[in-house]
Amino acid sequence: MTMEAARIAVSQDGSVAHVELAGAERLNAMDGAFFAELTATFGALSADSGVRAILLSARGRHFSAGLDLGWAAAQFADVGDPGRFAEKQVRDIAGLQAAIDAVEGARQPVIAVLHGGVIGGGVDLACACDLRVATADAWFQVAEVDVGITADLGTLQRLPYLIPGGIVRELALTGRRMAAEEAMRWGLVNQLAPDRDSGLTAGWALARTIAAKSPMAVVGTKRSLNHSRGRTVADGLRDVATWNAATLASADLRAIAEARAAKLPPTFGDLR
Repeated sequence: MTMEAARIAVSQDGSVAHVELAGAERLNAMDGAFFAELTATFGALSADSGVRAILLSARGRHFSAGLDLGWAAAQFADVGDPGRFAEKQVRDIAGLQAAIDAVEGARQPVIAVLHGGVIGGGVDLACACDLRVATADAWFQVAEVDVGITADLGTLQRLPYLIPGGIVRELALTGRRMAAEEAMRWGLVNQLAPDRDSGLTAGWALARTIAAKSPMAVVGTKRSLNHSRGRTVADGLRDVATWNAATLASADLRAIAEARAAKLPPTFGDLR
Protein backbone atom coordinates (compact mmCIF):
# COMPACT_ATOMS: atom_id res chain seq x y z
CA MET A 1 0.00 0.00 0.00
CA THR A 2 1.32 3.41 -0.98
CA MET A 3 -0.62 6.65 -0.77
CA GLU A 4 0.53 10.26 -0.96
CA ALA A 5 -1.65 13.29 -0.41
CA ALA A 6 -0.69 16.94 -0.12
CA ARG A 7 0.36 16.78 3.52
CA ILE A 8 0.76 13.10 4.44
CA ALA A 9 2.28 10.05 2.71
CA VAL A 10 1.46 6.47 3.68
CA SER A 11 3.26 3.26 2.75
CA GLN A 12 3.22 -0.25 4.17
CA ASP A 13 5.89 -2.88 4.72
CA GLY A 14 4.38 -6.14 5.86
CA SER A 15 2.06 -5.40 8.77
CA VAL A 16 3.67 -2.03 9.61
CA ALA A 17 2.24 1.14 8.07
CA HIS A 18 4.55 4.14 7.69
CA VAL A 19 2.93 7.56 7.92
CA GLU A 20 5.13 10.49 6.90
CA LEU A 21 4.42 14.19 7.31
CA ALA A 22 5.17 15.23 3.75
CA GLY A 23 5.02 19.03 3.82
CA ALA A 24 8.77 19.51 4.14
CA GLU A 25 8.81 22.76 2.21
CA ARG A 26 6.41 24.19 4.81
CA LEU A 27 8.24 22.65 7.78
CA ASN A 28 5.27 20.31 8.12
CA ALA A 29 3.12 23.15 9.43
CA MET A 30 -0.43 22.11 10.25
CA ASP A 31 -3.30 23.68 8.31
CA GLY A 32 -6.84 22.59 7.49
CA ALA A 33 -5.73 20.17 4.80
CA PHE A 34 -3.24 18.59 7.20
CA PHE A 35 -5.82 18.03 9.93
CA ALA A 36 -8.30 16.56 7.45
CA GLU A 37 -5.68 14.17 6.05
CA LEU A 38 -4.50 13.18 9.54
CA THR A 39 -8.04 12.28 10.60
CA ALA A 40 -8.70 10.30 7.41
CA THR A 41 -5.31 8.54 7.46
CA PHE A 42 -5.47 7.27 11.03
CA GLY A 43 -9.15 6.40 10.74
CA ALA A 44 -8.39 4.23 7.72
CA LEU A 45 -5.33 2.62 9.28
CA SER A 46 -7.17 1.84 12.51
CA ALA A 47 -9.79 -0.03 10.49
CA ASP A 48 -7.20 -1.86 8.34
CA SER A 49 -7.12 -5.49 9.44
CA GLY A 50 -3.63 -6.01 8.00
CA VAL A 51 -1.92 -3.22 9.97
CA ARG A 52 -0.51 -4.18 13.36
CA ALA A 53 1.73 -1.19 14.11
CA ILE A 54 2.12 2.33 12.75
CA LEU A 55 5.36 4.25 12.35
CA LEU A 56 5.03 8.04 12.24
CA SER A 57 7.86 10.26 10.99
CA ALA A 58 8.39 13.45 9.02
CA ARG A 59 10.32 14.60 5.99
CA GLY A 60 12.50 17.69 5.88
CA ARG A 61 14.44 19.66 8.48
CA HIS A 62 11.87 19.49 11.28
CA PHE A 63 9.24 17.09 12.51
CA SER A 64 6.72 19.94 12.59
CA ALA A 65 6.67 23.70 13.07
CA GLY A 66 3.19 23.29 14.56
CA LEU A 67 0.04 25.17 13.64
CA ASP A 68 0.16 27.19 10.41
CA LEU A 69 -0.44 30.60 11.96
CA GLY A 70 -1.38 32.25 8.68
CA TRP A 71 -4.05 29.64 8.06
CA ALA A 72 -5.26 29.88 11.67
CA ALA A 73 -5.51 33.67 11.55
CA ALA A 74 -7.75 33.46 8.50
CA GLN A 75 -9.72 30.50 9.85
CA PHE A 76 -10.56 32.16 13.14
CA ALA A 77 -10.92 35.75 11.96
CA ASP A 78 -13.66 37.45 13.96
CA VAL A 79 -16.66 38.12 11.74
CA GLY A 80 -20.33 38.71 12.45
CA ASP A 81 -22.19 38.04 15.65
CA PRO A 82 -19.78 37.36 18.58
CA GLY A 83 -21.90 34.59 20.08
CA ARG A 84 -22.30 32.73 16.80
CA PHE A 85 -18.62 33.20 16.03
CA ALA A 86 -17.67 31.75 19.42
CA GLU A 87 -19.96 28.77 18.92
CA LYS A 88 -18.36 28.09 15.55
CA GLN A 89 -14.89 28.39 17.06
CA VAL A 90 -15.69 25.75 19.65
CA ARG A 91 -16.75 23.35 16.87
CA ASP A 92 -13.73 24.20 14.73
CA ILE A 93 -11.29 23.62 17.58
CA ALA A 94 -13.03 20.34 18.43
CA GLY A 95 -12.47 19.26 14.83
CA LEU A 96 -8.74 19.92 15.12
CA GLN A 97 -8.63 18.08 18.44
CA ALA A 98 -10.36 15.10 16.80
CA ALA A 99 -7.50 14.83 14.29
CA ILE A 100 -4.95 14.40 17.10
CA ASP A 101 -7.37 12.09 18.95
CA ALA A 102 -7.45 9.87 15.84
CA VAL A 103 -3.74 9.13 16.36
CA GLU A 104 -4.20 8.15 19.99
CA GLY A 105 -7.41 6.31 19.14
CA ALA A 106 -5.92 4.08 16.44
CA ARG A 107 -6.24 0.43 17.45
CA GLN A 108 -2.59 -0.17 16.66
CA PRO A 109 0.33 1.29 18.64
CA VAL A 110 1.89 4.36 17.00
CA ILE A 111 5.67 4.85 17.22
CA ALA A 112 6.86 8.39 16.47
CA VAL A 113 10.34 9.22 15.18
CA LEU A 114 11.01 12.84 16.10
CA HIS A 115 13.76 14.99 14.62
CA GLY A 116 14.58 18.68 14.51
CA GLY A 117 11.93 20.97 15.90
CA VAL A 118 8.85 19.44 17.52
CA ILE A 119 6.93 22.64 18.06
CA GLY A 120 3.43 23.52 19.28
CA GLY A 121 1.08 21.18 17.43
CA GLY A 122 4.05 18.88 16.85
CA VAL A 123 4.16 18.29 20.61
CA ASP A 124 0.41 17.62 20.60
CA LEU A 125 0.95 15.01 17.89
CA ALA A 126 3.96 13.42 19.60
CA CYS A 127 2.07 13.12 22.90
CA ALA A 128 -0.76 11.26 21.17
CA CYS A 129 1.64 8.50 20.07
CA ASP A 130 2.38 5.42 22.15
CA LEU A 131 6.18 5.38 21.87
CA ARG A 132 8.68 8.06 20.85
CA VAL A 133 12.18 7.87 19.40
CA ALA A 134 14.05 11.20 19.25
CA THR A 135 17.17 12.11 17.32
CA ALA A 136 20.04 13.92 19.00
CA ASP A 137 19.10 17.16 17.25
CA ALA A 138 15.44 17.05 18.29
CA TRP A 139 13.99 19.71 20.52
CA PHE A 140 10.52 20.22 21.94
CA GLN A 141 8.70 23.51 22.45
CA VAL A 142 5.23 24.13 23.81
CA ALA A 143 5.24 27.39 21.88
CA GLU A 144 1.61 28.50 22.14
CA VAL A 145 2.32 30.93 24.99
CA ASP A 146 4.61 32.88 22.66
CA VAL A 147 1.81 33.46 20.13
CA GLY A 148 -0.78 34.43 22.71
CA ILE A 149 -2.90 31.29 22.89
CA THR A 150 -3.43 28.39 25.28
CA ALA A 151 -2.35 25.03 23.86
CA ASP A 152 -5.63 23.33 23.03
CA LEU A 153 -4.92 20.20 20.99
CA GLY A 154 -3.87 17.84 23.78
CA THR A 155 -0.43 18.77 25.12
CA LEU A 156 -1.79 20.15 28.41
CA GLN A 157 -3.96 17.07 28.85
CA ARG A 158 -1.52 14.32 27.75
CA LEU A 159 1.94 15.59 28.63
CA PRO A 160 1.32 15.48 32.42
CA TYR A 161 0.92 11.71 32.08
CA LEU A 162 4.32 11.45 30.39
CA ILE A 163 6.58 13.79 32.40
CA PRO A 164 6.43 15.48 35.84
CA GLY A 165 3.75 18.13 36.23
CA GLY A 166 6.16 20.84 37.30
CA ILE A 167 8.17 20.42 34.10
CA VAL A 168 4.97 20.53 32.03
CA ARG A 169 4.04 23.85 33.66
CA GLU A 170 7.51 25.27 33.10
CA LEU A 171 7.51 24.31 29.43
CA ALA A 172 3.96 25.56 28.84
CA LEU A 173 4.37 28.84 30.75
CA THR A 174 7.83 29.83 29.48
CA GLY A 175 7.83 28.38 25.97
CA ARG A 176 11.44 27.29 26.41
CA ARG A 177 12.99 24.61 24.24
CA MET A 178 13.65 21.20 25.74
CA ALA A 179 16.49 19.28 24.10
CA ALA A 180 16.25 15.59 23.28
CA GLU A 181 18.55 14.55 26.13
CA GLU A 182 16.35 16.30 28.68
CA ALA A 183 13.25 14.77 27.10
CA MET A 184 14.86 11.37 27.50
CA ARG A 185 15.75 12.11 31.10
CA TRP A 186 12.16 13.02 31.97
CA GLY A 187 10.77 9.99 30.12
CA LEU A 188 9.07 11.76 27.22
CA VAL A 189 11.04 9.68 24.72
CA ASN A 190 11.84 5.97 24.86
CA GLN A 191 15.05 6.03 22.83
CA LEU A 192 17.64 8.51 21.56
CA ALA A 193 19.22 8.08 18.13
CA PRO A 194 22.20 9.98 16.71
CA ASP A 195 20.43 11.05 13.52
CA ARG A 196 17.20 10.71 11.55
CA ASP A 197 18.25 7.56 9.66
CA SER A 198 19.20 5.85 12.93
CA GLY A 199 15.96 7.04 14.47
CA LEU A 200 13.97 5.49 11.65
CA THR A 201 15.90 2.24 12.04
CA ALA A 202 15.04 2.20 15.75
CA GLY A 203 11.42 3.08 15.03
CA TRP A 204 11.07 0.32 12.47
CA ALA A 205 12.59 -2.16 14.93
CA LEU A 206 10.06 -1.22 17.62
CA ALA A 207 7.18 -1.36 15.15
CA ARG A 208 8.18 -4.77 13.80
CA THR A 209 8.65 -6.17 17.32
CA ILE A 210 5.15 -5.08 18.26
CA ALA A 211 3.68 -6.24 14.94
CA ALA A 212 5.01 -9.75 15.61
CA LYS A 213 3.07 -10.05 18.88
CA SER A 214 -0.50 -11.25 19.26
CA PRO A 215 -2.59 -8.45 17.72
CA MET A 216 -5.38 -9.17 20.18
CA ALA A 217 -3.01 -8.74 23.13
CA VAL A 218 -1.50 -5.57 21.65
CA VAL A 219 -4.88 -3.97 20.90
CA GLY A 220 -6.15 -4.91 24.35
CA THR A 221 -3.06 -3.52 26.06
CA LYS A 222 -3.30 -0.16 24.30
CA ARG A 223 -7.03 0.01 24.94
CA SER A 224 -6.61 -0.72 28.65
CA LEU A 225 -3.79 1.80 29.10
CA ASN A 226 -5.79 4.53 27.40
CA HIS A 227 -8.98 3.69 29.28
CA SER A 228 -7.25 3.65 32.67
CA ARG A 229 -5.64 7.07 32.31
CA GLY A 230 -7.39 9.47 34.66
CA ARG A 231 -9.57 6.73 36.17
CA THR A 232 -9.32 4.78 39.39
CA VAL A 233 -7.41 1.50 39.59
CA ALA A 234 -10.67 -0.29 40.34
CA ASP A 235 -12.32 1.12 37.22
CA GLY A 236 -9.36 0.04 35.08
CA LEU A 237 -9.39 -3.45 36.57
CA ARG A 238 -13.11 -3.90 35.92
CA ASP A 239 -12.68 -2.80 32.33
CA VAL A 240 -9.72 -5.06 31.56
CA ALA A 241 -11.50 -8.01 33.20
CA THR A 242 -14.43 -7.46 30.85
CA TRP A 243 -12.06 -7.21 27.87
CA ASN A 244 -10.24 -10.43 28.74
CA ALA A 245 -13.46 -12.28 29.48
CA ALA A 246 -14.59 -11.43 25.96
CA THR A 247 -11.30 -12.01 24.12
CA LEU A 248 -9.47 -14.86 25.88
CA ALA A 249 -11.13 -17.26 23.48
CA SER A 250 -8.90 -15.82 20.75
CA ALA A 251 -6.96 -18.29 18.61
CA ASP A 252 -3.78 -16.38 19.51
CA LEU A 253 -3.38 -18.26 22.81
CA ARG A 254 -3.46 -21.60 21.00
CA ALA A 255 -1.01 -20.30 18.39
CA ILE A 256 1.45 -19.30 21.12
CA ALA A 257 1.15 -22.63 22.92
CA GLU A 258 1.66 -24.63 19.72
CA ALA A 259 4.61 -22.47 18.66
CA ARG A 260 6.32 -22.89 22.02
CA ALA A 261 5.86 -26.65 21.89
CA ALA A 262 7.40 -26.70 18.42
CA LYS A 263 10.10 -24.18 19.42
CA LEU A 264 9.03 -21.89 16.57
CA PRO A 265 7.91 -18.26 16.50
CA PRO A 266 4.12 -17.94 16.58
CA THR A 267 2.08 -16.64 13.68
CA PHE A 268 -1.22 -14.84 14.16
CA GLY A 269 -4.20 -14.03 12.03
CA ASP A 270 -4.95 -10.43 11.12
CA LEU A 271 -7.37 -8.25 13.01
CA ARG A 272 -10.88 -7.84 11.61
